[in-house]
Amino acid sequence: MKIVALLGSPRAQGNSAFIMEHFLKAAARLGAETRTFALNALRYRGCQACYACKKTADQCVLRDDLAEVLDAVREADVLALASPVYYGDVTSQMKAFIDRTYAYFTPEYITNPANRSRLKPGKKFVMVLTQGHPDEKTFADIFPRYTFFMQMYGMGEFYLIRACGLAQPDAVRSRKDVLDKAGEVAARVCNLN
Repeated sequence: MKIVALLGSPRAQGNSAFIMEHFLKAAARLGAETRTFALNALRYRGCQACYACKKTADQCVLRDDLAEVLDAVREADVLALASPVYYGDVTSQMKAFIDRTYAYFTPEYITNPANRSRLKPGKKFVMVLTQGHPDEKTFADIFPRYTFFMQMYGMGEFYLIRACGLAQPDAVRSRKDVLDKAGEVAARVCNLN
């Protein structure tokens, strides 16, 4: 099983990255092959709305650092995204990646739902979200919003690892409940639970 993980935080050692690292180590112990991209370390642009991926190419035509990431996701069995919540959503680094996944849609994705994705069906989706706000109801709409799009790509299993009330960059290290959840999700993704 191949897992591609994307870190959306500008903090290389922040809470969302720490949770993702815990998840990936647990999955690797269970036999998964993992690969991580720290989006903040890459140079790329957001979607340019050129529609080349619908007219002349079957992938995004921008050849920047995100091209390798998009190719890796295409080959992966699991896509795992980690992001802190900034202004009620994922970070701009993560959002730019998500916008570029528009290239995974076929040209007829709106008119032919049976053939709307260029990705192989059945991939799994894991999302790690961290936020400073302690109320779990606040920003609870983020995971369902992105799950909607991942379903359109043909992904079939969806997992959320969420930690609220993390006001400090390393606050999650003392949150056994969150780290246990990361291990549980790894086991489920690797089909052990």
